[in-house]
Amino acid sequence: MSNKWKISVPASTANLGPGFDSIGIALDKYLEVEIELATEWKIDNLTDNLPDVPNPQDHLMIIAAEKTAKMYGLSLPPCHVSMKSEIPLARGMGSSASAIVAGVELANQVLDLQLTAHDKLKVATEMEGHPDNAAASIFGGFTISSSTENGDIHVFHAYHIDASFVLFIPNYELKTEAARSVLPDSYTRNVSAQASAIANLLTAAFLSQSFEQAGMYMEQDLFHEPYRLDLIPESRDIIVAAKNAGAFGTCISGAGPTLLSLVQKGTEKEFISKLDGVFPNFELVPVPINRTGTVTSKNKEGSAVLS
Repeated sequence: MSNKWKISVPASTANLGPGFDSIGIALDKYLEVEIELATEWKIDNLTDNLPDVPNPQDHLMIIAAEKTAKMYGLSLPPCHVSMKSEIPLARGMGSSASAIVAGVELANQVLDLQLTAHDKLKVATEMEGHPDNAAASIFGGFTISSSTENGDIHVFHAYHIDASFVLFIPNYELKTEAARSVLPDSYTRNVSAQASAIANLLTAAFLSQSFEQAGMYMEQDLFHEPYRLDLIPESRDIIVAAKNAGAFGTCISGAGPTLLSLVQKGTEKEFISKLDGVFPNFELVPVPINRTGTVTSKNKEGSAVLS
């Protein structure tokens, strides 16, 4: 059995406006992990965008790995883990989901569990509470997912959507807990029906690659954006400015504070140049969709296996 592995997990954006806690898209930014069996746990952070956790077993990725092992009645041997990340923390780009998915995959590889993608999503969802980010990171592409009270998870994924995005990544964090705390406990039947209809229209627009319509629906959410936008300074101004610069639509990425603009493919640089310097607290970054999902390679042969 190989005792060295590499795992690559893509970032993700969730919701896309009205697809609250259900729609996710994998992004071309990555958490990369190298693993080697060792005599004791050790984590080396090789880049920024990673949490400084003195005790490796307090690290979210290792917690996820040990939870996975325990679910299958096994114990995880200690490993030396080296990590690189392009995913900023607490910015609404699935940093916690990517760490959890990496941990599940770590246990899967080290213990040779031979888990299916659906098995991995079930473990990740138990830890995350909702499957949208984890589904995108595991499967890649455009995903719609739902978890039921009895633990069943349903997921749909599509890889044909040729959309292009620009991220507005701020120089400050917004914790998911804070973003959830401003949401109402309930919605009226009329609001729920309208919000659900908009989410359905958004899904249909993306699947048919009608991006102008998709952008319109991205900005019509009733579930969470009306409450969260006020937590993100300049967010409403960015939505207007992005539209004027040519974006089809702009929404909060996940729980924020990053914003996500849907743009015509090939216009990313022009779009960014129009807004250069207008919002100095935000870095504008073009990002394609990732279509591979989580990828692992073993030992030195470099043979990649899609997870």
